[in-house]
Amino acid sequence: MTEACARCGRTRESVTDPAQLLTWVRERENGTDRWLCHECARAHVRDIEGKLPAEYW
Repeated sequence: MTEACARCGRTRESVTDPAQLLTWVRERENGTDRWLCHECARAHVRDIEGKLPAEYW
């Protein structure tokens, strides 16, 4: 199964820069994995951090 960004649809296979592949974000919700590409992850970093449980901070 090919991982694709849940926001823009970009696939991991389309990214050629290994450094950009490392910045993809995976979130697991209700047993389902969702991915965000490097660009969408950067654009939505505050939303991602906002979902962290209080124990993390």
